[in-house]
Amino acid sequence: MKFLDLAKVYIRSGGGGAGCVSFRREKFIEYGGPDGGDGGNGGDVWAEAVEGLNTLIDFRYQQHFFAKSGQHGMGSQMTGKSGEDITLRVPVGTEILEEDEETVIADLTEPGQRVLLARGGNGGWGNLHFKTSTNRSPRNANPGQPGIERTIWLRLKLIADAGLVGLPNAGKSTFLAAVSNARPKIADYPFTTLHPNLGVVGIDGYEFVMADIPGLIEGASEGRGLGDQFLGHVERSNVLLHLVDGTSDDVATDARTILTELEAYSPVLMDKPRVTALNKIDALDDDTIVERRAALEAEIGGPVLLMSGVAKLGVTEVLRALWTQIEPTRRAVKDEPEAPWQP
Repeated sequence: MKFLDLAKVYIRSGGGGAGCVSFRREKFIEYGGPDGGDGGNGGDVWAEAVEGLNTLIDFRYQQHFFAKSGQHGMGSQMTGKSGEDITLRVPVGTEILEEDEETVIADLTEPGQRVLLARGGNGGWGNLHFKTSTNRSPRNANPGQPGIERTIWLRLKLIADAGLVGLPNAGKSTFLAAVSNARPKIADYPFTTLHPNLGVVGIDGYEFVMADIPGLIEGASEGRGLGDQFLGHVERSNVLLHLVDGTSDDVATDARTILTELEAYSPVLMDKPRVTALNKIDALDDDTIVERRAALEAEIGGPVLLMSGVAKLGVTEVLRALWTQIEPTRRAVKDEPEAPWQP
Protein backbone atom coordinates (compact mmCIF):
# COMPACT_ATOMS: atom_id res chain seq x y z
CA MET A 1 0.00 0.00 0.00
CA LYS A 2 1.37 3.40 -0.97
CA PHE A 3 1.99 5.81 1.89
CA LEU A 4 0.19 9.15 1.67
CA ASP A 5 0.22 11.66 4.51
CA LEU A 6 -1.35 14.76 2.91
CA ALA A 7 -4.63 15.02 1.03
CA LYS A 8 -6.89 17.82 -0.17
CA VAL A 9 -10.61 17.13 0.24
CA TYR A 10 -13.75 18.95 -0.88
CA ILE A 11 -16.80 18.54 1.34
CA ARG A 12 -20.37 19.82 1.25
CA SER A 13 -23.18 19.26 3.71
CA GLY A 14 -26.71 18.64 2.52
CA GLY A 15 -29.18 21.43 1.98
CA GLY A 16 -32.48 21.52 3.85
CA GLY A 17 -35.69 20.65 2.06
CA ALA A 18 -38.23 23.35 1.30
CA GLY A 19 -41.46 23.67 3.25
CA CYS A 20 -44.73 22.79 1.55
CA VAL A 21 -47.72 25.01 0.80
CA SER A 22 -50.73 22.74 1.05
CA PHE A 23 -54.33 22.84 2.28
CA ARG A 24 -56.46 20.07 3.68
CA ARG A 25 -59.13 19.16 1.18
CA GLU A 26 -61.54 16.45 2.23
CA LYS A 27 -65.19 15.87 1.48
CA PHE A 28 -67.60 17.35 4.06
CA ILE A 29 -64.77 19.38 5.68
CA GLU A 30 -65.44 22.92 4.56
CA TYR A 31 -62.59 24.67 6.36
CA GLY A 32 -59.68 22.29 6.14
CA GLY A 33 -56.95 24.85 6.69
CA PRO A 34 -53.23 24.67 5.93
CA ASP A 35 -51.42 21.36 6.35
CA GLY A 36 -48.07 21.85 4.56
CA GLY A 37 -45.24 19.94 6.23
CA ASP A 38 -41.67 21.05 6.93
CA GLY A 39 -38.66 20.14 4.83
CA GLY A 40 -36.12 17.63 6.12
CA ASN A 41 -32.70 18.66 7.43
CA GLY A 42 -29.64 18.20 5.28
CA GLY A 43 -26.99 15.64 6.17
CA ASP A 44 -23.85 16.58 8.14
CA VAL A 45 -20.22 15.86 7.22
CA TRP A 46 -18.14 14.27 10.00
CA ALA A 47 -14.58 13.05 10.37
CA GLU A 48 -13.79 10.08 12.61
CA ALA A 49 -10.47 8.57 13.66
CA VAL A 50 -10.46 4.79 13.27
CA GLU A 51 -7.95 2.07 14.03
CA GLY A 52 -6.44 -0.09 11.33
CA LEU A 53 -5.53 2.77 8.97
CA ASN A 54 -2.02 4.18 8.63
CA THR A 55 -2.23 6.17 5.41
CA LEU A 56 -4.52 8.65 3.62
CA ILE A 57 -4.28 6.74 0.34
CA ASP A 58 -8.09 6.38 0.16
CA PHE A 59 -8.37 10.13 -0.36
CA ARG A 60 -6.13 9.96 -3.42
CA TYR A 61 -8.94 8.31 -5.38
CA GLN A 62 -11.90 10.16 -3.89
CA GLN A 63 -11.61 13.83 -2.98
CA HIS A 64 -15.27 14.94 -3.05
CA PHE A 65 -17.65 14.08 -0.23
CA PHE A 66 -21.21 15.43 -0.47
CA ALA A 67 -23.90 14.67 2.10
CA LYS A 68 -27.49 14.12 1.01
CA SER A 69 -29.99 16.96 1.02
CA GLY A 70 -33.28 16.77 2.91
CA GLN A 71 -36.54 16.04 1.13
CA HIS A 72 -39.16 18.73 0.67
CA GLY A 73 -42.18 18.83 2.94
CA MET A 74 -45.48 17.39 1.75
CA GLY A 75 -49.16 17.81 2.38
CA SER A 76 -51.04 16.20 5.24
CA GLN A 77 -48.45 17.69 7.63
CA MET A 78 -45.79 15.27 6.40
CA THR A 79 -42.20 16.31 7.12
CA GLY A 80 -39.58 15.51 4.50
CA LYS A 81 -36.93 12.89 5.19
CA SER A 82 -33.62 14.22 6.53
CA GLY A 83 -30.51 13.65 4.44
CA GLU A 84 -28.01 10.99 5.48
CA ASP A 85 -24.78 12.06 7.13
CA ILE A 86 -21.42 11.22 5.60
CA THR A 87 -18.31 10.31 7.62
CA LEU A 88 -14.68 10.60 6.56
CA ARG A 89 -12.76 7.71 8.14
CA VAL A 90 -9.19 8.84 8.80
CA PRO A 91 -6.21 7.28 10.61
CA VAL A 92 -5.52 8.13 14.24
CA GLY A 93 -3.15 11.09 14.33
CA THR A 94 -4.75 13.02 11.48
CA GLU A 95 -4.85 16.81 11.61
CA ILE A 96 -7.67 18.58 9.78
CA LEU A 97 -6.67 21.97 8.39
CA GLU A 98 -8.40 24.86 6.68
CA GLU A 99 -7.71 25.56 3.01
CA ASP A 100 -4.76 27.79 4.00
CA GLU A 101 -2.99 24.66 5.38
CA GLU A 102 -2.21 26.51 8.61
CA THR A 103 -5.41 26.86 10.65
CA VAL A 104 -6.07 23.63 12.56
CA ILE A 105 -9.73 22.62 12.70
CA ALA A 106 -9.21 19.44 14.72
CA ASP A 107 -6.51 16.99 15.75
CA LEU A 108 -7.80 13.42 15.97
CA THR A 109 -5.44 11.57 18.28
CA GLU A 110 -7.79 8.99 19.86
CA PRO A 111 -9.69 6.12 18.19
CA GLY A 112 -13.37 6.96 17.88
CA GLN A 113 -12.81 10.70 18.16
CA ARG A 114 -15.25 12.60 15.91
CA VAL A 115 -15.53 16.17 14.73
CA LEU A 116 -18.28 17.94 12.80
CA LEU A 117 -16.85 19.53 9.67
CA ALA A 118 -20.01 20.89 8.00
CA ARG A 119 -23.51 21.02 9.46
CA GLY A 120 -26.43 20.35 7.15
CA GLY A 121 -28.96 23.06 6.41
CA ASN A 122 -32.23 23.22 8.33
CA GLY A 123 -35.42 22.30 6.54
CA GLY A 124 -37.86 25.09 5.71
CA TRP A 125 -41.17 25.55 7.47
CA GLY A 126 -44.38 24.59 5.71
CA ASN A 127 -47.37 26.92 5.64
CA LEU A 128 -48.83 25.16 8.68
CA HIS A 129 -46.29 27.06 10.80
CA PHE A 130 -47.59 30.41 9.58
CA LYS A 131 -51.23 29.89 10.55
CA THR A 132 -52.51 32.53 12.98
CA SER A 133 -55.87 33.79 14.14
CA THR A 134 -55.72 36.56 11.56
CA ASN A 135 -53.99 34.64 8.78
CA ARG A 136 -55.92 31.42 8.49
CA SER A 137 -54.85 30.57 4.96
CA PRO A 138 -51.13 31.31 4.69
CA ARG A 139 -49.77 30.71 1.22
CA ASN A 140 -46.10 31.03 2.01
CA ALA A 141 -43.40 28.60 3.16
CA ASN A 142 -39.68 28.80 3.86
CA PRO A 143 -37.04 27.38 1.55
CA GLY A 144 -34.49 25.10 3.17
CA GLN A 145 -31.09 26.46 4.20
CA PRO A 146 -28.27 25.60 1.79
CA GLY A 147 -25.47 23.28 2.83
CA ILE A 148 -21.94 24.38 3.71
CA GLU A 149 -19.23 23.84 1.12
CA ARG A 150 -15.58 24.04 2.07
CA THR A 151 -12.13 22.76 1.17
CA ILE A 152 -9.98 21.13 3.84
CA TRP A 153 -6.60 19.43 4.11
CA LEU A 154 -5.93 16.16 5.89
CA ARG A 155 -2.40 15.77 7.27
CA LEU A 156 -1.33 12.54 8.94
CA LYS A 157 1.22 12.63 11.74
CA LEU A 158 2.14 9.15 12.88
CA ILE A 159 1.82 8.54 16.59
CA ALA A 160 5.05 7.00 17.89
CA ASP A 161 6.85 7.00 21.24
CA ALA A 162 10.29 7.52 19.70
CA GLY A 163 11.41 9.10 16.45
CA LEU A 164 14.58 8.43 14.45
CA VAL A 165 16.39 11.39 12.87
CA GLY A 166 19.72 11.67 11.07
CA LEU A 167 21.45 12.19 7.75
CA PRO A 168 20.81 9.79 4.85
CA ASN A 169 22.70 6.50 5.31
CA ALA A 170 23.17 7.11 9.03
CA GLY A 171 21.77 3.62 9.68
CA LYS A 172 18.24 4.51 10.81
CA SER A 173 16.44 1.85 8.80
CA THR A 174 19.04 -0.77 9.73
CA PHE A 175 18.56 0.06 13.40
CA LEU A 176 14.75 -0.15 13.11
CA ALA A 177 15.01 -3.53 11.35
CA ALA A 178 17.41 -4.79 14.05
CA VAL A 179 15.17 -3.93 17.00
CA SER A 180 11.69 -4.59 15.56
CA ASN A 181 9.80 -6.67 13.02
CA ALA A 182 9.65 -3.74 10.61
CA ARG A 183 11.32 -4.37 7.28
CA PRO A 184 12.19 -1.01 5.73
CA LYS A 185 14.18 -0.86 2.51
CA ILE A 186 17.94 -0.87 3.19
CA ALA A 187 20.61 -0.06 0.60
CA ASP A 188 24.01 1.61 0.28
CA TYR A 189 22.79 4.83 -1.36
CA PRO A 190 21.18 7.98 0.09
CA PHE A 191 17.42 8.40 0.46
CA THR A 192 16.67 4.70 0.46
CA THR A 193 13.77 5.48 2.80
CA LEU A 194 11.16 7.42 0.85
CA HIS A 195 8.33 7.33 3.39
CA PRO A 196 8.05 6.87 7.18
CA ASN A 197 8.13 3.42 8.73
CA LEU A 198 6.82 2.24 12.09
CA GLY A 199 8.13 -0.58 14.25
CA VAL A 200 7.19 -1.98 17.66
CA VAL A 201 10.29 -2.27 19.85
CA GLY A 202 10.60 -4.45 22.94
CA ILE A 203 13.03 -3.91 25.82
CA ASP A 204 13.03 -5.46 29.32
CA GLY A 205 9.44 -6.62 28.95
CA TYR A 206 8.13 -3.25 27.73
CA GLU A 207 7.10 -2.19 24.25
CA PHE A 208 7.01 1.13 22.46
CA VAL A 209 6.54 2.36 18.90
CA MET A 210 9.42 3.86 16.91
CA ALA A 211 9.12 5.91 13.72
CA ASP A 212 11.81 6.12 11.04
CA ILE A 213 11.63 9.03 8.58
CA PRO A 214 13.65 9.79 5.42
CA GLY A 215 17.04 11.35 6.07
CA LEU A 216 17.58 15.09 6.33
CA ILE A 217 20.30 17.03 4.56
CA GLU A 218 21.54 20.57 4.88
CA GLY A 219 18.89 22.91 3.52
CA ALA A 220 16.02 20.45 4.06
CA SER A 221 13.95 23.30 5.55
CA GLU A 222 14.32 25.04 2.16
CA GLY A 223 13.13 21.98 0.24
CA ARG A 224 16.42 20.28 -0.58
CA GLY A 225 16.43 16.52 -0.81
CA LEU A 226 13.09 15.26 0.39
CA GLY A 227 12.79 18.42 2.46
CA ASP A 228 11.34 18.44 5.96
CA GLN A 229 7.88 17.26 4.89
CA PHE A 230 8.14 14.10 7.02
CA LEU A 231 9.32 15.74 10.26
CA GLY A 232 5.70 16.04 11.36
CA HIS A 233 5.72 12.27 11.91
CA VAL A 234 8.21 12.57 14.77
CA GLU A 235 6.59 15.72 16.15
CA ARG A 236 4.33 13.66 18.42
CA SER A 237 7.18 11.50 19.73
CA ASN A 238 8.20 11.65 23.37
CA VAL A 239 11.90 11.30 22.58
CA LEU A 240 14.13 11.57 19.51
CA LEU A 241 16.99 9.20 18.68
CA HIS A 242 19.65 11.10 16.74
CA LEU A 243 21.89 8.67 14.87
CA VAL A 244 25.26 9.94 13.61
CA ASP A 245 27.29 7.96 11.07
CA GLY A 246 30.56 7.09 12.81
CA THR A 247 32.32 6.51 9.48
CA SER A 248 31.89 10.17 8.51
CA ASP A 249 35.01 12.33 8.51
CA ASP A 250 33.27 15.14 10.42
CA VAL A 251 30.68 13.80 12.85
CA ALA A 252 30.34 17.16 14.62
CA THR A 253 29.24 18.93 11.42
CA ASP A 254 26.83 16.10 10.61
CA ALA A 255 25.20 16.43 14.02
CA ARG A 256 24.98 20.21 13.78
CA THR A 257 23.30 19.93 10.35
CA ILE A 258 20.47 17.84 11.80
CA LEU A 259 20.02 20.10 14.83
CA THR A 260 19.88 23.16 12.58
CA GLU A 261 17.17 21.62 10.43
CA LEU A 262 15.14 20.57 13.48
CA GLU A 263 15.30 24.09 14.84
CA ALA A 264 14.31 25.58 11.49
CA TYR A 265 11.29 23.28 11.33
CA SER A 266 9.91 23.82 14.83
CA PRO A 267 11.19 24.79 18.29
CA VAL A 268 8.98 21.99 19.62
CA LEU A 269 11.32 19.37 18.18
CA MET A 270 14.37 21.05 19.68
CA ASP A 271 12.75 21.01 23.13
CA LYS A 272 12.07 17.27 23.03
CA PRO A 273 14.34 14.88 24.96
CA ARG A 274 17.04 13.61 22.65
CA VAL A 275 19.32 10.56 22.75
CA THR A 276 22.41 10.80 20.54
CA ALA A 277 24.22 7.68 19.37
CA LEU A 278 27.39 7.22 17.29
CA ASN A 279 26.50 4.44 14.86
CA LYS A 280 28.57 1.96 12.82
CA ILE A 281 31.30 1.56 15.46
CA ASP A 282 31.95 -1.96 14.15
CA ALA A 283 33.75 -0.33 11.20
CA LEU A 284 36.04 1.83 13.40
CA ASP A 285 39.10 1.13 15.53
CA ASP A 286 39.20 2.06 19.22
CA ASP A 287 41.23 5.26 18.80
CA THR A 288 38.90 6.59 16.10
CA ILE A 289 35.85 5.80 18.25
CA VAL A 290 37.26 7.73 21.20
CA GLU A 291 38.22 10.68 19.01
CA ARG A 292 34.90 10.97 17.19
CA ARG A 293 32.86 10.40 20.33
CA ALA A 294 34.69 13.25 22.05
CA ALA A 295 34.14 15.56 19.06
CA LEU A 296 30.44 14.71 19.00
CA GLU A 297 29.99 15.25 22.74
CA ALA A 298 31.70 18.64 22.48
CA GLU A 299 29.36 19.65 19.64
CA ILE A 300 26.04 18.64 21.23
CA GLY A 301 27.05 19.35 24.83
CA GLY A 302 25.87 16.00 26.17
CA PRO A 303 26.64 12.28 26.39
CA VAL A 304 26.91 10.11 23.30
CA LEU A 305 26.14 6.39 23.20
CA LEU A 306 28.02 3.93 21.02
CA MET A 307 26.25 1.35 18.88
CA SER A 308 26.15 -0.63 15.68
CA GLY A 309 22.82 -1.59 14.16
CA VAL A 310 24.35 -4.24 11.89
CA ALA A 311 26.43 -5.95 14.58
CA LYS A 312 23.81 -5.15 17.28
CA LEU A 313 26.48 -3.64 19.54
CA GLY A 314 25.19 -1.25 22.19
CA VAL A 315 21.61 -1.54 20.89
CA THR A 316 20.22 -2.56 24.28
CA GLU A 317 21.78 0.46 26.00
CA VAL A 318 20.25 2.78 23.40
CA LEU A 319 16.80 1.24 23.80
CA ARG A 320 17.01 1.51 27.59
CA ALA A 321 17.98 5.18 27.26
CA LEU A 322 14.92 5.74 25.08
CA TRP A 323 12.63 3.86 27.47
CA THR A 324 13.90 5.99 30.36
CA GLN A 325 12.44 9.02 28.58
CA ILE A 326 9.23 7.26 27.50
CA GLU A 327 8.31 5.56 30.79
CA PRO A 328 7.29 8.77 32.68
CA THR A 329 4.79 9.62 29.96
CA ARG A 330 3.25 6.14 30.17
CA ARG A 331 2.96 6.45 33.94
CA ALA A 332 1.33 9.87 33.63
CA VAL A 333 -1.34 8.50 31.32
CA LYS A 334 -1.91 5.48 33.56
CA ASP A 335 -2.27 7.61 36.68
CA GLU A 336 -4.84 9.96 35.17
CA PRO A 337 -8.12 9.71 37.15
CA GLU A 338 -11.01 8.33 35.23
CA ALA A 339 -13.84 10.71 34.45
CA PRO A 340 -16.85 10.33 36.77
CA TRP A 341 -19.72 8.32 35.42
CA GLN A 342 -22.50 10.33 33.85
CA PRO A 343 -25.91 9.14 32.77
